[in-house]
Parts: sequence; C-alpha cells; structure tokens
Amino acid sequence: MNVFYNDKTDLLYLRLDNKNQEIINKRISDEIVIEIGKNNRIVGIEILAASKHVNLQNLFPVKYKISKEPVFAGV
Repeated sequence: MNVFYNDKTDLLYLRLDNKNQEIINKRISDEIVIEIGKNNRIVGIEILAASKHVNLQNLFPVKYKISKEPVFAGV
C-alpha cells in the first residue's frame, strides 16, 4: 500500500494495489472517489479535503510521501 498526501490541495490518496490495470472511478461522495480495478477490487481511494475526514496524525507509523506536485494528471 502506498499513501500520498498533498498538503497544498489537502488530497490524500491510498493506493492498495500497484499493478498496472484498467480502473473505473466511482464517486461515493463529493469528496471521496474509489478506484475499482480487475475483478471489482478496490485498488485506490482518493480523499479530497482529507484533513476534514481523516486524522492525518493517525497515519503514523505508515510511511508516506508528502508531494508538492499533483498525484494524478486528472486532479
């Protein structure tokens, strides 16, 4: 699992499966998008306004990368 957080956009992205595969984005709320891959498995979760939904301090000791660049081209 990879965890990416952009502090400028407050976007948190959890990538559960790193396999290169076709995905379908399913918006489950205004601020949460789930990526569904092969065999209807969840491969990623995108959370907009992340600090409003997740206590970012609780991500520790998970290793994460703070990115100054957009995580995706589509966001």
